[in-house]
Amino acid sequence: MDLQLAGKTALVCGASKGLGYACAMSLAREGAAVTIVARHANVLEEAAKAIREATGSSVTAVAADITTPEGRAAALAACGMPDILVTNSGGPQPGDFRDWSQDDWMAALNANMYTPIALIQAVIDTMIERRHGRIINITSAAVKMPIDILGLSNGARAGLTGFVAGLARQVIQHNVTINNLLPGPFETDRLRQTAATKAEKAGKTVDEVLKARLDGIPARRYGQPPEFGDACAYLCSGQAGFITGQNLVLDGGIYPGTL
Repeated sequence: MDLQLAGKTALVCGASKGLGYACAMSLAREGAAVTIVARHANVLEEAAKAIREATGSSVTAVAADITTPEGRAAALAACGMPDILVTNSGGPQPGDFRDWSQDDWMAALNANMYTPIALIQAVIDTMIERRHGRIINITSAAVKMPIDILGLSNGARAGLTGFVAGLARQVIQHNVTINNLLPGPFETDRLRQTAATKAEKAGKTVDEVLKARLDGIPARRYGQPPEFGDACAYLCSGQAGFITGQNLVLDGGIYPGTL
């Protein structure tokens, strides 16, 4: 299937590794020119090189903190007004809510709620004028099924989800769609970080925690980032213009609800 992404421009945040990188790779493979953003220049440049070599597409790397106004300005200056925006930021620290300060909450809300909203605000009117735009927010399956030690993430991402639910219905008439991808357990650094926190509390090894979690996944495996990236590419495609305001859970069947 031709996803009609050739010649489109995409801004992908948190794209030096993990799920952001996978999304950038899939978009580039479909012919989009991609601007990738992350904090660490050396890792980011390696990611950009790998995507270029694998796809032949144009890849621009911007080493910046997307959670700051300066970082967002640098990213937008490098890519202009993109046809596609993929927001993504590392999840806040796991732990016990009793240990989190107001500063911890403000940092989580800034990274996982306000920053995506600020980026959407920066690009949405140009997308409307062009009568084309695709916005994907990488959030978490915890939005639908909260994880006790990820309270900071649960709260911040739920706030973003509520915001998107209203805006998405306003702009689809202009062929601008906004959807959320909700990953469950994918093989990423975040998976091991969360497992390490649980292991420390339970007096177990990380491998023991990961094995126990695997037993609770109906697919009996962890997700692979490339399949997440391909889901993102489809939602950014010309064929997905009738899909908006949705929360697509990719979790191997863990979420038990019907809605």
